[in-house]
Amino acid sequence: MLRTNLSTRPFYNERSVQVALAAIGLLVLAVTAFNAVELARLTASQRSLGAHAVESEQDAARLRTQAAAIRAQINPKELETVANAAREANGIIDRRAFSWTDLFGQFEHTLPEDVRITAVQPRLEQDGTFVVGITVQARRAEDLDAFIEALEKTGAFRNVLSLEEQTNDSGLLEAVVEGTYTGMPRG
Repeated sequence: MLRTNLSTRPFYNERSVQVALAAIGLLVLAVTAFNAVELARLTASQRSLGAHAVESEQDAARLRTQAAAIRAQINPKELETVANAAREANGIIDRRAFSWTDLFGQFEHTLPEDVRITAVQPRLEQDGTFVVGITVQARRAEDLDAFIEALEKTGAFRNVLSLEEQTNDSGLLEAVVEGTYTGMPRG
């Protein structure tokens, strides 16, 4: 068996090289076509978005002009009158929303045995907070202090202080306690 090549030209497999080059060429053409289609689509989208942005800017400018015109038509005295009426209405709503049940429930849970409440007077302050004045009678000053501390610990009262203390004819300590009532603690 003879293993040498006696031909004048050696055999090269040119067909596989041509098929590979043709495949690469088709792949390049497909990618180029895809890129061209995407470029056209993105260009159209950019034009559309640009037109929408210009339209939105024009709308915003028009609305700003309208708002300025409306603000110029508002009479400051009428606005102040409406604002005062709204504050008054909110105050009435706040007074109506005051829960005596919650307040007395707080007292029930915090009242020591040797302290009794003789009067309760809530009032709405200008800043919208409720201040509750409580007239109490206690056997000892320690009982009164325990009541004040218990109110503070509930979270429903802040800044609870004894404003006035005196001993009555029966030997009981009468005190006026006042504190800011914030309502039932959120939790």
